[in-house]
Amino acid sequence: MRIHIDHSRCRGAGQCALSAPGIFDQSEEDGTVVVLNDEPPPELHGAARRAAALCPNAVIRIVEDDAPH
Repeated sequence: MRIHIDHSRCRGAGQCALSAPGIFDQSEEDGTVVVLNDEPPPELHGAARRAAALCPNAVIRIVEDDAPH
C-alpha cells in the first residue's frame, strides 16, 4: 500500500490525523495533512483506508500493492 495526497485540496479538517495518527498528522503552519508514513505496515492498512474514506475533501488516495504505481 502506498498513500498519495493531493495537498492542493486539503482544508485541514483533521479527520485523517484523528482516525490514523500513526500515519497522518497536521501541519502546525496551516493544519493541512502531513503523511508520516506513505507505505504503512499491514496492521495500519485498515486505518489508512478509513482515513481516506472519512476525508471530506477526498485528498487521500490509496494505491494497493497489486496496482501499478
